[in-house]
Amino acid sequence: MILLLYVAYEYGYDRQFTDYEKTYVMYNNQKTAKETFSFLAFPGRLEADIRNKVPGVSRVSRSSYPEPKLLSYNQNNFKASAIYADPDFLKMFDYKVLSGNPSTFLKNPEGVILSETLAKKLFGNEDPMNKALKLDNDQSLKVEGIIQDRPKNSTIELDYILSWNLYEKENPWAKDSPWGNNHCMMFLQLQDDSFFEKVNSQLHGMIKAHDKDANGEPFIHPLSKWHLYEKFENGKNVGGRIDQLRIFFFLAFCILLIACVNFMNLSTAKSEKRSREVGVRKAIGSSRKNLIGQFMFESILLTALSMLVAFVLIEVSLPYFNNLLGITLEVNYQAWEFWTVFLGLTLLTAIIAGSYPAFYLSSFDPVKVLKGFNLAGGSSLSIRKFLVVFQFTFAASLIVCTAVIYQQLNYIKNKPIGYDRANLIQIPVVGELMQEGKRKVLKEELLKAGVVSAATEYSQSLTAGGNNTYGISWPGKAEQDKVLVNTRFAGLDLTKTTGMQIVQGRDFSKDFVDTANVLVNEAMVKVMGMKDPVGKIIEWGQPLQIIGVVKDYVMESAYQKPQPLLIAQNPNRVTTVVLRLNAKNNITSSIDKINEVVKKLNPSYPVDIKFVEENFEAKFKNEKLLGTLSNWFGGFAIFISCLGLLGLALFMAEQRKKEISIRKVLGASTANILTLLNKDFIKLVALANVIAFPLAYIVINKWLSKYEYRIDISALPFIVAITLSILIAILTVSIQSVKVAKANPIDALKYE
Repeated sequence: MILLLYVAYEYGYDRQFTDYEKTYVMYNNQKTAKETFSFLAFPGRLEADIRNKVPGVSRVSRSSYPEPKLLSYNQNNFKASAIYADPDFLKMFDYKVLSGNPSTFLKNPEGVILSETLAKKLFGNEDPMNKALKLDNDQSLKVEGIIQDRPKNSTIELDYILSWNLYEKENPWAKDSPWGNNHCMMFLQLQDDSFFEKVNSQLHGMIKAHDKDANGEPFIHPLSKWHLYEKFENGKNVGGRIDQLRIFFFLAFCILLIACVNFMNLSTAKSEKRSREVGVRKAIGSSRKNLIGQFMFESILLTALSMLVAFVLIEVSLPYFNNLLGITLEVNYQAWEFWTVFLGLTLLTAIIAGSYPAFYLSSFDPVKVLKGFNLAGGSSLSIRKFLVVFQFTFAASLIVCTAVIYQQLNYIKNKPIGYDRANLIQIPVVGELMQEGKRKVLKEELLKAGVVSAATEYSQSLTAGGNNTYGISWPGKAEQDKVLVNTRFAGLDLTKTTGMQIVQGRDFSKDFVDTANVLVNEAMVKVMGMKDPVGKIIEWGQPLQIIGVVKDYVMESAYQKPQPLLIAQNPNRVTTVVLRLNAKNNITSSIDKINEVVKKLNPSYPVDIKFVEENFEAKFKNEKLLGTLSNWFGGFAIFISCLGLLGLALFMAEQRKKEISIRKVLGASTANILTLLNKDFIKLVALANVIAFPLAYIVINKWLSKYEYRIDISALPFIVAITLSILIAILTVSIQSVKVAKANPIDALKYE
């Protein structure tokens, strides 16, 4: 149930809006000589073009990328996630309006729409409507509306919305920026889904129609698939999180199935106790149909009672899983969909679990069972053996897959990333820190206090992507070649602070004037085809000289090969102060001192310190989640499989109790009997592993294939799987075997 709740939560992403089926997020395909990149960035001028020229489009809106911005009311200052958008945005994303007139939202440049929680933080119990606010201690705003907090399973994370007119006021370049300048996201809504193909086709050439040199082909992607089908390769969607969700759904189904198998095994293992009841009922006139109905009713009743117990366990365990997953799962008891799924699942489970016992028990011959029950039962034993093999095949496959997932995760986490992330922190450049002089004072004071050993500036978080251009050229580059190059701007002491390595040339230095000099990474050198790049001149709006080559480092994704990178100097473009903590000092006291200095220099803004290590770890969230859930529910599947094995052990012990008693009378020891009973079960578990290994290999190899950096599948996970499953099987079977081996043989033979 918990896995199904998670699957439903993920599947529900961006489906809360009224016309989500007709709403689309736009992607931009940009082709290079080697591959096609797909990303969410467009020239702002495209919005008017779509609105006026594309039939079938009912709404279209630009949106900035969500970013934390300071909002102030009197002495209350909060950094919250903000976006700028056109009026149509709130018609497509129709959050519930709590206050204000929706028809006027986002039309006034000074208007702001707050979420309910943010309004409560800023104003407490005051009425926030028409109150004056300050954005970044500069721009005056007026509250025009309050909307309900965004759903947790919503891709766009926002706390308040500002007008696009304000964005253009703050960034005058955006209004008439070139068609090759991609700086905003875009969403549109169709009048009807029948326009999809026609609109998509017309969008493809709209950017090039205005600038033949611009490298962009827009296309639309359903909003409901934005979260789950987010991965694109060479301009085509290749899935994404949906692959992981399918794994979880399959895992939930298999766990339910092996639980049903257990019910079958345990129900038939003690069949002797009900055989006389069946014989008597048949003797007095009950038909097999009536008996099947009785046993199925018992199965439904037990399943319903189990579901009630499951509800209690779900409510107890949900807080733990919510904390583990970082989301908010909850059972909505008022929703008819929940009760439909619940009742359907209960009935399905009851039918699957109860069908075999019902048909098996109702098949007994009344004459034989009333004379003295004798299980011929070879076929039923074979079926039970098959069911146990199935259970352990699934459990062994899970052990192998979980082990490989952890190996892959550890491999990526421990792979060299091109810089030293330990004791490295970042502070955003906001407010007073946007002044170069204030940043200089900050670095000098922290270095003088000894809390940091080095400091620099950067135009992005070290772990972030984005900021790239096709506008860089070099000697030998063909004019028609489109090469996407990442661009960054840095201060002095970049390599000293971050731990990046210079493999050729030098870093930026105060002893040189480096305003027209740049660093490039190894991937850039490879693309340019230069053997000795230091001293070479390249073009990016002006001639630039390469003074050094930086070893490739991981930017956005640790799973992808490094992309070309150019690093220049421009203090006006930096957005982050990067500091290396002094390893000799206590981290807590160092952070306290940094807080004190930053607060003194930038009093209007809350201090926002981020550890690079934490940002880097966040990149592995999906893989950690997959590994953790596979570990938990894999262990659960193994436990359920052991119950199935115990059921088979009970059945076989019942079958062989007289044989075991005779062996004991003839002198067999407890060890001999344990070996005799365990031998058959070890064979079953070994067979399950033989079946599981190729299946697990195929599944995990396909999962690994999506990563450019991946481990080779070794024998270790398979050795662990077979060793663990056999040990568990021996322990499980021995629980019942010891009981049978130590039983008094007289009890079994006294009537012979």
